[in-house]
Amino acid sequence: MKAVIQRVTSASVAVEGETLGAIDRGYLILLGVHESDTEAEAELLAKKVVNLRVFEDEDGKMNLSLLDTGLSCLVISQFTLLANTRKGNRPSFIEAARPEQAVPLYEHFMEQLKALGVKEVRHGQFGADMAVSLINDGPVTIVLDTDTWKK
Repeated sequence: MKAVIQRVTSASVAVEGETLGAIDRGYLILLGVHESDTEAEAELLAKKVVNLRVFEDEDGKMNLSLLDTGLSCLVISQFTLLANTRKGNRPSFIEAARPEQAVPLYEHFMEQLKALGVKEVRHGQFGADMAVSLINDGPVTIVLDTDTWKK
């Protein structure tokens, strides 16, 4: 499972001009599900996300986590994070999980965020053509890949 975590002052997602999810401060999370991912990866990633310390404390140091701050998440499905660009110039997405596998894992990831204490978890619409808007704070952008924790 891959995620791009962006610390934001605000973020929203719309489909066909209708806003489906919006947050103020917190994380915009772009989430890609690999065909080999299981609930274990979703749980591992959720734990890392909620405990990642990239919010500033009273001394201006990045010492606080999402749980410490009580901020929100906007989670967007993003199969293109699984792009394979090793050959040629046209990305291959063959390693991205099919919707029948990806949707339950995407939902499980969001459920885990809530179970771990994130009060507000918003989301887009899986498989839709979404318009995502954000104001990146910092900017702080972190890429997480559960495969790197297995080695």
